Order: sequence, then C-alpha cells, then structure tokens
Amino acid sequence: MAPIDETGQAAQQASPSGTAPPARPRGRASGARMPRWLPRAMVLALALIAVFQLGSWAFHQLTGLLINILIAFFMALAIEPAVSWMASRGMRRGAATGIVFLAVIIASAGFVTLLGSMLAGQIITMVEGFPGYLDSVINWINAHFDTDLKRVDVQEGLLRSDWLRNYVQNSATGVLDVSTQVLGGLFQLLTITLFAFYFAADGPRLRRALCSVLPPARQAEVLRAWEIAVNKTGGYLYSRGLMALISGIAHYILLETLSVPYAPVLAVWVGLVSQFIPTIGTYLAGALPMLIAFTVDPWYALWALVFVLIYQQFENYMLQPKLTAKTVDIHPAVAFGSVIAGTALLGAVGALIAIPAVATLQAFLGAYVRRYDVTDDPRVDGNHRREPGRPGALMRARRLWERLRETERSSTAERQ
Repeated sequence: MAPIDETGQAAQQASPSGTAPPARPRGRASGARMPRWLPRAMVLALALIAVFQLGSWAFHQLTGLLINILIAFFMALAIEPAVSWMASRGMRRGAATGIVFLAVIIASAGFVTLLGSMLAGQIITMVEGFPGYLDSVINWINAHFDTDLKRVDVQEGLLRSDWLRNYVQNSATGVLDVSTQVLGGLFQLLTITLFAFYFAADGPRLRRALCSVLPPARQAEVLRAWEIAVNKTGGYLYSRGLMALISGIAHYILLETLSVPYAPVLAVWVGLVSQFIPTIGTYLAGALPMLIAFTVDPWYALWALVFVLIYQQFENYMLQPKLTAKTVDIHPAVAFGSVIAGTALLGAVGALIAIPAVATLQAFLGAYVRRYDVTDDPRVDGNHRREPGRPGALMRARRLWERLRETERSSTAERQ
C-alpha cells in the first residue's frame, strides 16, 4: 500500500523514468476561469443598446421629416398618372411635373385669395355694423331691466377693463410665436413640394434603383405594389375632385338662388372641404354658408341646412358608390376606421392619406387571398331556413283564418 503523508494524502509514486509528475496548482480551480466569449458578448450587448438608443433618438428627431416625406410620396403618387400621360406624349418628366405643380399652386392661390377676400369683407361689414348691434343690445337691456346704459359708457368701460389690457399684452407677446409658426409652416410646405417634385419627376429612376437591389421575383412584386398605389391614390384624388366639382356647382345654384353674397367662393369652400376632410368635412363645409345665409335671412340658413342634408344623402347613396366603385372601393365602416386610426397615428395628415393607403393595401392583398364560391344557403342572405314540411308563417296565418271562418259558418248554421 502506498505510504500516507501527514496531510492524509497518498504519496505519489515515482514514474518509471524516475521523475515525479508535476504537482497541480492549488490557487483556484480550473472551472472558475472566465469564458473567453463573455467579454465579447458584454461588449456586443452594450453596443446594441447604444445603437438602439441612438436610433430611437434619431427617429424622434426626424419624425417631422419622415412625415413630410410620406406626404410628398403620396402627392407624387397622386399626380403620377397626369405626369405619365404627358411624358408618354413626348414631354420630359421634369417639365410635365412642373406644369402639374404650377396648375395646383395657381388653383390653391386663387382659392386662398378668394376666401381671404370674402372673410375680410365679412369682418369689415361686422366692424362697421358693430355700433348698430351694440345700440340694439343696449336698448333691449334698458327696456327690459329699467337701466340707463349708454354706448359711450360701455365703450369707456370696455377700453379701461383689465381683461382687454391683458388680452392686448398677450397678443403682443404672441405675435412672435405666430410668426414663427407661419414661417415653419411655409418651410414645411416647401419641403413637401420639393420632395414630391423629385419623387414624381424621377419616378422611373427611383423604381430602377429600388429594384436593382432585389431579386427578379421581388422586383415584380414591388412594381406591382407601386402600380396599385398609383392607381388607388390617383383614383381617390380624381374621384374626390369630381365630387367636389359636382358639390360646388349644386351649392352654388342654391346660394345664388337665395341671393347669398360670395356664392362662388362659398361653393368652392363647400366642395373642397366636404370632400378632402374626412368624417367632419361635411359639417365644417356647411357651417360657413349657413352662417353667411343667416346674416341675410334666418330662413335662408334653414333652407341651406335642409339642402346640405338632402345632398349629403344623395352623395352617399347614389353619387359616391358610382364614382368610387373602380378606384377606392372599400366599405364605409373600413374607411371610417382607417380615418380614425390615421388620425390617432399621424393627426390630420393620417386622416388625409388613410383611405388611399388602406385601399392600396386591400387591393394588393386581394391578389393573394383565395376565394371560393358561396353555398346556396338561405342563412347567407340573412334568411332562416325552416324545417322541411313545416309551413311558413303566412301559410299558418291563412289556415288559422280559414279555420275561424269555418267555425263561424258552422255556428251560424246551428242557429238557423
């Protein structure tokens, strides 16, 4: 048996060559050593967290620019059919895009100018007639409450009031903020216009650059999705424009018949706002003509309200289904839900582009959904199938009536 040393361990026997094997170090166990991959994994995890934080910060900083690019992209899709039509007849795409944008700018500037002149005229009329309105109110108060108010006293009290002084001070300090917002809006509009011009003018080059990094099968899908988006967005814009024209003409005839001032401008206002502002556009569009008609005669405002309601039903059930059947044929509930979702995500911009975006997605996915023939089950049309041999409700009522008639005849015969 091998000798035992004082520590209780067996003495190591000498090797055949006479040399003792090397002793194992007693510092730390070999299993406690740090794996070689752990430092690299920690560095990689920290790098991924840093990249995520940087990307999140950059996305929040560039949200406004991304929204502008999205708006510009849909604008380019909307004018793509007109640009392609002119380009197919020998005109350069840049010149065709410029002509389309020039026409849109001229139409928008003319509408804003007419609307501004109308509002300015109404404001001037209200300011000029304010003393008369004030006198009528003062006379009514003096007659019903036995007071002795005068217009001069009311004006002096109003001019010396703390409310007016604070309002003027706040308005003076807010002029700079309003100017900043106006300049920011103009810069945003310029940015959207430039991106839309580049997307429309360089559309073929953009599609070629996008398809160059994709395999042939994916290229066909991308081009097909692009074509569907162009057709749906352009069709949505043109169908809405046609309905706006019809609505404007109809309301112009009404306002001109009622002798309401600024009938052409109000008709253009009703046509554009009711068609291009989803959900609440109809109510916003009809409020202004009714207000102007009320200044002429309160009954005219009532006639305008009745006409707006009747025309809205005519448009919803007869005009719109025929004009949008081949462009953006989506269910009204889906359109309403898409507008709400777009508003929640992107605000007013999302509300404007929600319907063409959903129509594009529906048309693109429709090619990949397999459809089957529907069975001839009465429950499909909402009819309940009755059991075989069981008469219907009409037949049972008829038999009951015949039975009552027979009972009445028998009782009459017995009496005789």
